[in-house]
Amino acid sequence: MSEIRLQAPVMAPIDGWRPGATREHASAYRTAHDLLSRNAPREALEVLEPALVEEPANRGLRSLRAWAFFQSAHLAKATAELTTLVEEDPTDTWSRHTLGRSLERQSKYDEALPHLRLAAVMTGDPEHEYDVLRVERSAGRVG
Repeated sequence: MSEIRLQAPVMAPIDGWRPGATREHASAYRTAHDLLSRNAPREALEVLEPALVEEPANRGLRSLRAWAFFQSAHLAKATAELTTLVEEDPTDTWSRHTLGRSLERQSKYDEALPHLRLAAVMTGDPEHEYDVLRVERSAGRVG
């Protein structure tokens, strides 16, 4: 099985925090991001869930929740969250790439490929291109 090399979502600028959001949400975001960087998804979810109850549409918090689900192998939950994030913002390359990785980990290669390909084209990241080749190989599309 391949090593998980998934990068964190880009940190949301605290000064540009959504109107109505509290400093507690900013603190929850930073704390959860730190926990996820240290591979502590369960603890991150404990921090994120109360903030998301108060602000369920916050993309930064939802991205971190998706990352926590991905890290903890709750792949159906990660896929659901990431699908919604991609539908809301098709240019969000982190969500699109992570959605592809989540689908790949569920052996849904044909569903993963369009997301991985588009993320690779959008970013030009060689690691994203490698992910496309790996999934194409797993899907039997490359010899």
